[in-house]
Amino acid sequence: MMRCLWCVFIMALLLGCEPAAKTTNSQGLQLVSGEPVDKSTGITLPQDHGPHLAQGIEWWYLTANLTADTGETFGAQWTLFRTQVPLPFASTWWDNQLYFAHFALQHEQSHVAFERFARTKQAKISASPFVAQLDDWVLKSSEQNFLPLQLKAKQDGYALDLTLGNSPVTLHGENGYSQKTAKGHASYYFSYPFLPTTGTLTFNGKAYKVSGNAWYDREWSASLLDKSQLGWDWFSLVSNSNPKQGLMLFCIRDGEQNYDYCSGSRIAADGKATAIPREQIRMQVLAHTTIDGTQYPRRWKIELPDAKPVIIESITTVSLNRLSTQYWEGRVKATEGFEGLGYAELAGY
Repeated sequence: MMRCLWCVFIMALLLGCEPAAKTTNSQGLQLVSGEPVDKSTGITLPQDHGPHLAQGIEWWYLTANLTADTGETFGAQWTLFRTQVPLPFASTWWDNQLYFAHFALQHEQSHVAFERFARTKQAKISASPFVAQLDDWVLKSSEQNFLPLQLKAKQDGYALDLTLGNSPVTLHGENGYSQKTAKGHASYYFSYPFLPTTGTLTFNGKAYKVSGNAWYDREWSASLLDKSQLGWDWFSLVSNSNPKQGLMLFCIRDGEQNYDYCSGSRIAADGKATAIPREQIRMQVLAHTTIDGTQYPRRWKIELPDAKPVIIESITTVSLNRLSTQYWEGRVKATEGFEGLGYAELAGY
């Protein structure tokens, strides 16, 4: 099934980079491609801002909660993905890598999402100075150092032109080695969680001056799930306090959509992560919403050690990215055990 789907993608590239079919959500997430990450390798910067072609799955991922000078609030997502798609024969136009990017905005209860596909000539990724680009959708360093960053993307009356300031770096798991399943599936995973953000956002043709906080994730792996698992609920949260605190949580779901394997990081103002033992994380869905006939969680209770339970609920409940692979990606707010704003990703429903 997946081999046939990749053939569809490659044919789509030949015909103008528009995918012709949608993948079954969990199948794409279970794909194994490339070499597993080596726990002894560690993270080295700035090199790891660039691509890791030995691993089959990789992304450069940014989400932001923004407020306009009118007082209106918005959410933004920009992601560049790379995945291995080897051909059974040599080709001068194909380097065995497929690149695709997602750009999404939300305001009140409106959500829009766009997708582009590319091969290597259309995509550019470099570690120093950092660039992650597909056509004119680009995230790049403003100077020689990684930070600050500039983000630009536009399509069909929707656009971002943002400047992202300085943030400490956060290494999740064991110095960046993030285990995802009991069977050992893992990634390398680091974040810049506290990026002060200013610039212009255009929503349905109207431009707004905005400011807020962005969270940037980097992750690469050969496989994030085993075949008995369907997807994950993932959260990135930033506190309302000064100095800021962060909280990253995810729970993998099994074949019955029960939470199977959880992990998390408490993030201090200096970026240092304290791992939360997985056996001490309990996640419970309190309410659902139905979109296109599928139920998605919209309110959660998360129990963590030495803290009141955290209540998380979606802000824009219709935040479904109706793209080649559908997934819910949207703003959330957290209360009680953690007060703040963030983003959630619900994959594999």
